[in-house]
Amino acid sequence: MLIALAALAAVLMAAVPAGAAKHRSAPKVSIKVLSSRADLVSGGTSFVQLDFSRRSLLRTSKVRVGRRNVKRFFKRSGRRRLVGVVTGLHAGRNVLRVTLPGGRGARITLVNHPIGGPLLSGPQLQPWKCQPSARDAQCNQPASYRFVYKSTDASKSGFQPYDPANPPSDVASTTTDQGRTVPFVVRIETGYMDRDQYQVAVLFQPGRSWTAPAPQKQFDRKLLITHGASCGIDYQTGNAPDVTSGAAATALGRGFATMSTALDNSGHNCNLPLQAESLLMAKEHLIKTYGTLRYTIGTGCSGGSLAEQWIANAYPGVYQGILPTCSFPDAWSTATQFLDYHLTLAYFKDPSRWGTGVVWSPTQMADVQGHISIANSQVSDSAQFHVVVPTDHCNGISDQQRYDPNTNPAGVRCSILDAAINVFGPRPASVWSPQEKKIGHGFAGFPVDNIGVQYGLGALRSAKITPAQFVDLNVKIGGLDIDTNPVPNRILADEPALANAYRSGMINETNNLDRTAIIDCRGPDPGAFHDAYRAFAVRARLDRANGGHANQSIWEGPTLIIGDTQCEQNSFLAMDRWLTAVEKDRSRAPIEQKIARDKPGDIGDRCYDGKGDKVSDGLCPAGVVPIYGTPRTVAGDAITTDKNKCRLKPLDRGDDYGPIPFTDDQWAQLQRIFPTGVCDFSKPGVDQRGTIPWQTYQRADGKVVYGGKPLGAAPRSKAIRPRRSHKHGR
Repeated sequence: MLIALAALAAVLMAAVPAGAAKHRSAPKVSIKVLSSRADLVSGGTSFVQLDFSRRSLLRTSKVRVGRRNVKRFFKRSGRRRLVGVVTGLHAGRNVLRVTLPGGRGARITLVNHPIGGPLLSGPQLQPWKCQPSARDAQCNQPASYRFVYKSTDASKSGFQPYDPANPPSDVASTTTDQGRTVPFVVRIETGYMDRDQYQVAVLFQPGRSWTAPAPQKQFDRKLLITHGASCGIDYQTGNAPDVTSGAAATALGRGFATMSTALDNSGHNCNLPLQAESLLMAKEHLIKTYGTLRYTIGTGCSGGSLAEQWIANAYPGVYQGILPTCSFPDAWSTATQFLDYHLTLAYFKDPSRWGTGVVWSPTQMADVQGHISIANSQVSDSAQFHVVVPTDHCNGISDQQRYDPNTNPAGVRCSILDAAINVFGPRPASVWSPQEKKIGHGFAGFPVDNIGVQYGLGALRSAKITPAQFVDLNVKIGGLDIDTNPVPNRILADEPALANAYRSGMINETNNLDRTAIIDCRGPDPGAFHDAYRAFAVRARLDRANGGHANQSIWEGPTLIIGDTQCEQNSFLAMDRWLTAVEKDRSRAPIEQKIARDKPGDIGDRCYDGKGDKVSDGLCPAGVVPIYGTPRTVAGDAITTDKNKCRLKPLDRGDDYGPIPFTDDQWAQLQRIFPTGVCDFSKPGVDQRGTIPWQTYQRADGKVVYGGKPLGAAPRSKAIRPRRSHKHGR
């Protein structure tokens, strides 16, 4: 009898259509935050997507934040999906729940932060001077909008002002990369968040609606971020970089949005976590206002390249592709070169410091520095060294507020080092200066060191300098104190600042950078301190960290620093093709594999003629873009140049010191200079380690976490199970 019933049941089950069996499965819903990570929401709003297993659940589900019904914010998007911008989130944790009939559902916690920041960078710089029109102490004010257009009149170059109430008659048309032809009218939004300015520009048809769930049709859901130059620090609001010139003009015509923030102008703010925070907040705003993004490209020269490359490594996913020009991998591995330039120049330019019988020719000075002349070091020292001097002038700080070691030791230290104290951490009490002892806390730790560096070693080995010159230089090179005053002793890197510099990505180890596609525009650098070797330093770091550099192409040419006048334009169009190919790859392969294997075959290294025409595949001849070194590479460091403190080995007279032997007196002087040993650049640097991605520098209560802590993976929605009945003992 039991066998017969089982057989009958099997027959009945086989007769049930597959769709009906699926319909009987438990209803499900998942929640996805489209505008940001769920734990990095800002401004009290969040763009959210709800995906249901059944179409009927769109109507019968309940959506709440706390006790508040927020379903009215959602609209249908497809057969089983709702999307909407949830508003009214309070500061801190907000639990969003979607409940289905029967008690199942999903929940996710939205952690909201003030629109004035901070999000993850930790306690903000104080004091801070807002723009005159600010509504509060966090520099907030309503966004403003203006319109510009491209003219059919060839005599009107660039964008022209556009009045929607009185439109001009000469508006040109543009056809987007999705094939939509529209008037070439652009709306530029300017606002303030994170205490500083942002801009967003899009092709816009005045008088027509645009919401995040329903953008205007010409928006191709791609983003180009523009950046500024240099590396510095201000204590006041600045201006966001232009979003309508260069490659941005082409991007707008193709349907891209373009965006920038003042805090991503490295000359205004050279602090990695704050730069990343600014971009995260601005992108979140853009998505909540204009719609979701397919991918994001960054472009910029000098300090712009610095921002792109260290953000892409420390916060992978902010960009999918970057276009660094005249590039720097970061600020703090480059700092060893700038320090060594400063110290060697101080020695070379003061013959009174030279020992008896020691004379330096300009060529020998350049040989020690690794360049063709000392012009590169002079330009560098003039342009950038001041940004680490705490008594330097910085915008937003009066003379009375600024640090003075004698009259105002508690004043604001106008240096990029001290502005990033959340990252580096304060110096330990054991090394405090009299000023630090007086105010009762340490200044930001210095993550640079020259203990054991044998300046001019390569030049000595090749007999370009003499043993007497080598010894005299190394005896007298000295170092700097925490106020950047010259001292006879060499610099000992502070801890934990050195380790934190690596962990944070302030020294860019590129161990996460393979997740971002890179096209680097690179030209010759005869004394302009934007050294061509840096593109290859990034390449060497990629090879070391990831076993290759398939995600990086270098485009060279003869134009000073930038390589080719059309390189930004051409590389932007190539990057768009590259990322479109990656986007089409629906496999489950990691993003770094997709970037490598989906790169179009023609986007390798290239050589250009300076006017936009490709001369050949592969790098240019060495005579077109020569690669010079640094004082550290002359001392034995590799082109990676990221060992900010070298490991030491015993000083050994049997090592290679060139064809001319030291005298006993010279060797005795070297023994006194290097009592703990000399650099062994064959080994990793002290505390050298990979960048930890997605770090935050603040606790939930807003207090600082010096050196940062990992945020971990982005939060995902969690299923809600129906409660079991407890009746009759169950």
